[in-house]
Amino acid sequence: MGKVVLVTGVARRLGGRFVRRILREPDVDRVVGVDAVPPGHHLGGAEFVRADIRQPSVAGVLAEHNVDTVVHLDVSGVQLLPGSRASVKETNVIGTMQLLGACQKAPSVQRLVVKSSTNVYGSSSRDPAVFTETTPAKALPGGGFTKDIVEVEEYVRGFARRRPDVAVAVLRFANILGPDADTPLADYFRLPVLPTVLGYDPRLQFVHEDDVVEVLRLAAGEPRRGTLNSGTFNIAGDGVLLLSQAARRLGRPTLPLLLPAIRWTGTALRTVGVTDFSAEQIRLLTHGRVVETTQMREVLGFEPRYTTAGAFADFARACGPGLLPPEKLAHAVDRIEEVVRHG
Repeated sequence: MGKVVLVTGVARRLGGRFVRRILREPDVDRVVGVDAVPPGHHLGGAEFVRADIRQPSVAGVLAEHNVDTVVHLDVSGVQLLPGSRASVKETNVIGTMQLLGACQKAPSVQRLVVKSSTNVYGSSSRDPAVFTETTPAKALPGGGFTKDIVEVEEYVRGFARRRPDVAVAVLRFANILGPDADTPLADYFRLPVLPTVLGYDPRLQFVHEDDVVEVLRLAAGEPRRGTLNSGTFNIAGDGVLLLSQAARRLGRPTLPLLLPAIRWTGTALRTVGVTDFSAEQIRLLTHGRVVETTQMREVLGFEPRYTTAGAFADFARACGPGLLPPEKLAHAVDRIEEVVRHG
């Protein structure tokens, strides 16, 4: 028999895409998708089980289907349905605890893949130029998604110590972008005018949603010769973009604000449901974050198809022209330069 893969968080777009992709693997016999709400998209030939990973019943799902590979994608900063921040934290942290407890008791489980985030490094003025997988965070908030991710990774490390026979891969993704991206940063870039922090132009890194699906597939399978797909890996496209460059490529004008004003703006946008402009996102748009991806290439053996600029370009094409289309803006700059040059 082939592998039996259980995937959490399949009601989200990323979870649905990954399920449809992993079903095409020749060594995969069955895929079981788990979520607390039914997905609004097709899962191909996967079996959907409506279950809340915060409840002990998830252990019964593992045992019933004799699951050998678990891909945990139900870790997010955004609630699928209207709800409080507390419900998001419960799914991220309590849900992960319950899932890991079920995996620990399931002798059939041989591989665990966990979707994490480069948010674990935080964003501050004291950050190094580049974070490696072993660089400690210089400053972390007392709450929010970043704190959730830190706790999730602590529980995963504890599980790895208790079950050394299980191959565990933690994938720390940079900001995910693409035509169908439904992340808070994608919502921010879709705003007609981009509020920015006055005096700051942070460096940003992106990973394309197609590359996210492929690296998850790679981590969920048997390692290729000369590679090792257990451990902790930063996942990002090559290169960086400044926030100002990103705004110009989108054709979006920026609105520089003092830090107190942008916090108020973020609260207003979050209140009306336009975007989840959290404190973590404000810190990212102030200080930025760049990670090293040598381990991803040399150990995991994964080469992204998209660079940071390429992922952003694909996202920008799907967004459509902004108020300041880049071609017209470039033409205007050229005309101004010509006028200045000729007096």
